[in-house]
Amino acid sequence: MPRFYLTTAIDYANGDPHLGHALEKIGADVIARYRRLCGDEVHLLIGMDEHGQKVQQTAAKEGVAPQAFTDEIAGRFQAMWARLGVSYDQFIRTTEAHHKAGVKALIERIAQHNPDDFYERSYKGMYCVGCEAFKQDADIDADGTCVLHPTRVLEEVEERNWFFRLSKYQEFLRELLTMTPAFCEPESRRNEILGLLNQGLEDISASRSRLEWAVPFPLTLSNGETQGTYVWFDALPNYLTATGFPDAGYETRWPADLHIIGKDITRFHVVIWPAMLKAAGLPLPRQVWAHGFVQLGGERFSKSAGVKLDLGEAIDRFGADAFRYVLLREVPFDGDGNFSWERFEERYTSDLANAFGNLASRAMAMVEKYFDGVVPAAARPSEEEADDADIAAYHAAMHGEQGWLLHDGITAVYRMTQRANEYTAATAPWAVAKDEARRDELAVIMASLIRRIARQTVLLAPFMPNKTQQVWAQLGAPGQVADQRFDALQGLDVTGWKVQKGDPLFPRPN
Repeated sequence: MPRFYLTTAIDYANGDPHLGHALEKIGADVIARYRRLCGDEVHLLIGMDEHGQKVQQTAAKEGVAPQAFTDEIAGRFQAMWARLGVSYDQFIRTTEAHHKAGVKALIERIAQHNPDDFYERSYKGMYCVGCEAFKQDADIDADGTCVLHPTRVLEEVEERNWFFRLSKYQEFLRELLTMTPAFCEPESRRNEILGLLNQGLEDISASRSRLEWAVPFPLTLSNGETQGTYVWFDALPNYLTATGFPDAGYETRWPADLHIIGKDITRFHVVIWPAMLKAAGLPLPRQVWAHGFVQLGGERFSKSAGVKLDLGEAIDRFGADAFRYVLLREVPFDGDGNFSWERFEERYTSDLANAFGNLASRAMAMVEKYFDGVVPAAARPSEEEADDADIAAYHAAMHGEQGWLLHDGITAVYRMTQRANEYTAATAPWAVAKDEARRDELAVIMASLIRRIARQTVLLAPFMPNKTQQVWAQLGAPGQVADQRFDALQGLDVTGWKVQKGDPLFPRPN
């Protein structure tokens, strides 16, 4: 069985999950569920990034210890992912003992393989606590604030740290992106990194002084000082430490097949992370996919800037599955997209209530009425052949070989739903049923509709795991929809299924 190891960015423990977090986790979950339906042995890793100055400061403001603060935040994130049906296999926290040991082992391995890659240096620069990073001039607005955190005042920091010789890996990284372009997708994100490389890389701080809430940096400065590990040197290795590194057997999962991240942290994952792994003599992940931002009225969601939408309220509107569907239908997974209550309701009504939900409800009601609920045996009509092209388009969008274009996958299934509704209108089974001599014709129509709905249900299962299971059960289909396999769809036989139309799948909004 093929293995597929995918990860998301670990979320920073400094607030509640928001729509941007949800887009990434739902998208990764859709890919994981899709690959399981392909027959792959999937491992989906998500988690929390819990160290750093920002967490330390926030916990102090609230008058609690950092560990107690991050415990509470992690619980809120896990509760939200459970509510959204994110089927992760592992939830890693950077405060776990094994992760800390893995970070130490990775840094020591770099020092052993390339002794000159870590060196001491005094440094003075503008530091953004929000990004947990020193900022270059291009990253600073005219008013002196960080472009990503405009409400935060940059701090001038001067200290002596351990530095990582990132500049040494500039040509290695350029060759990686040029010779293996699929390593960083979409193309727009890869081009950004190539532009960054053309400007020249600077070495980066790998440790911080006066940072108590951190993984201890395993190397000691010449003056005897020990420091905390810079948060990105702690966070990025989670993908590796989650496999059990450095313990024996970690190679059975590493390297990761896919890192799914937001476009604002592409530089860390496509520059710093592969350089660290190269320095340690470890295999690189196979691909980094950087999705865009979800915007509200054209503004990026940001806690610090006050642009937010309550995730719980969004789920309450029409349920978790409808929210998952609409979010990935509206927001392209290779770029930025807007979310609004108006579009949410319009898309829910048009796609789910009026199209797919109504198709399933009408078809099952007619099978109950005309065939006592049992799907008749009938040949596949030629009208179904048009679906084959859309199924191929669905897989092309979902399989990753041409990118992770989840929105295109949904659109392909929607075309199938529209076509099935058009087929229903064109064949008018309610009129055919009035003529006993056309009984065989009616059987062909009804079997075709149930087969189409069943196939659409399997294709939509990664997006709406609970609703599709509800449809699968109402169709009288065997087993669980999550246990189906795509390679069996072409020959799916619905003959003899006992349908039982239940409550409306997607009630229309009042």
